[in-house]
Amino acid sequence: MGLIHRLTNDHRLMRLLLNVYPPYLGAGIRVRRIATDFRELDVAMGLHWFNRNYVGTHFGGSLYAMTDPFFMLMVMKNLGPAYTVWDKSAAIAFRRPGKGRVTAAFRITPEQIDDMVENTRNGHRYCPVLTVDVTDRQGRVVARVEKELYIRLK
Repeated sequence: MGLIHRLTNDHRLMRLLLNVYPPYLGAGIRVRRIATDFRELDVAMGLHWFNRNYVGTHFGGSLYAMTDPFFMLMVMKNLGPAYTVWDKSAAIAFRRPGKGRVTAAFRITPEQIDDMVENTRNGHRYCPVLTVDVTDRQGRVVARVEKELYIRLK
């Protein structure tokens, strides 16, 4: 396992590294919290001159960027190095204009992790779809993102 993988087993260090990662830094994306078990992760993004579109709302690419690649990282940390985990596909549905601060709360349950282990037990690939909503300060859904993962026991 590489140095970066060993270092990022600490949720605090992972959060720090993600927050200084240039694409997130440049878009104004901030990882606010990562649970010690990597099953919860909260991301926020304010509206700034550098991530605003022509009509003054959040640029769609920034809304998508704030959801990528968090489910993949969370599943990798929960399944461990014996598994291959990739983002396979994604879809974003814009529900309303994003104005002001938006957030995304990623959650993976123990049952979902158990399901991933069970479905890959015999070396089969498994491609679950996980969903996260990007919401505004009032809790209204700005965008819904579906991420399809590719998971396989190495």
